[in-house]
Amino acid sequence: MARAFIFVLDSFGIGGASDALKYGDDGSNTLGHIAEFCAAGAGDRKGLRSGPLKLPNMSALGLLHIAKEASGFYPAGMPVPERVFGLRGAASEISHGKDTPSGHWEIAGTPVTFDWGYFPAEGDAFPPELVEAICKKAEIPGILGNCHASGTEIIARLGEEHLRTGKPICYTSTDSVFQIAAHETHFGLDKLVALCTVVRELLDPLNIGRVIARPFVGEDSKSFERTGNRQDFSVPPPEPTLLDRLTQAERSVHAVGKIGDIFAHKGVTRTIKANGNMALMDATLKVMDEAADGDLVFTNFVDFDMLYGHRRDVPGYAAALEAFDRRLPEVNRKLKPGDLVLLTADHGCDPTWRGTDHTRERVPIMTFGPGIRSRAVGIRSTYADIGETVAAHLGIAPGRYGRSFL
Repeated sequence: MARAFIFVLDSFGIGGASDALKYGDDGSNTLGHIAEFCAAGAGDRKGLRSGPLKLPNMSALGLLHIAKEASGFYPAGMPVPERVFGLRGAASEISHGKDTPSGHWEIAGTPVTFDWGYFPAEGDAFPPELVEAICKKAEIPGILGNCHASGTEIIARLGEEHLRTGKPICYTSTDSVFQIAAHETHFGLDKLVALCTVVRELLDPLNIGRVIARPFVGEDSKSFERTGNRQDFSVPPPEPTLLDRLTQAERSVHAVGKIGDIFAHKGVTRTIKANGNMALMDATLKVMDEAADGDLVFTNFVDFDMLYGHRRDVPGYAAALEAFDRRLPEVNRKLKPGDLVLLTADHGCDPTWRGTDHTRERVPIMTFGPGIRSRAVGIRSTYADIGETVAAHLGIAPGRYGRSFL
């Protein structure tokens, strides 16, 4: 029996989505634009990185060939290897929306075929009756923010008032999300989690995908910093996912990072938390030593999205990609006969694009492991093909939506 490993490089899109215009993202391309900026010197940052984007290991897995097929051109400044290894392709998203749950659920074989609820972009984001219900049920004196905002910006702007008043900072984005920032010690982490639980219950009738706890520390606007104790409160997937099917077949699903939260802990056997891409890689490598035959290890590498995509930080995103790429040989050394590793993404977040939100893009599929022969699998019509490939590899029955490319 084999093992499988899905690594989601959160937001690492490759452009080319046929429905990008519908989402206001026509022309967005996370990989393509990062490479273009780096080739032109706009990705340099002293002490961090310089020059063209360098991803030799993912390039050897076909990343540049995938990008050309998905968007029509090779990423600028990156040497194209003559020979590549493993299965390579791209996938288009069919789920409604371009957010984290939609992308991950579709990867796990369950596309989102309904429309999420969203909050208005103009004026107050949250209706007064909802704010009143939250304050009453959670016993808080009020809220701050009540708008669309960048998380780091709104904490810098309202954090000191939050410390004075005890009112949590509440905001949203173009995703189906209600985010709550509060000081980890002055407000209290337990109180923040309890507040999120209240809000999650009140938002269920509005079909809002996630409530996110965003704790931070520091004593003034210059020192405020978000911590690694973020927690997502998601609605459960609408149908059983690959994770559910595996646990029903008495296999173990090891969820590393925020995977457990994204799936509302449905179908998850074990949750392993870590803060930051390198810590997430360390945790993943440890779990690779522990995973048994038939198991799935599912990791989300969140920094690409949270620290660099949303903050429109091209040098930071490029450096994070290069750091991840350098560690792929460690993954390869952990593999046993029959193992399958699949690298992909859940959406785009082009750091050169307007605004601070996700971008509708195709995602790469790079698949390798002992005995996996090299070939192109084309542009898949749904991310669900990824989950069904893992299902086929692990020997469980296929799901309803995707098709294996093994």
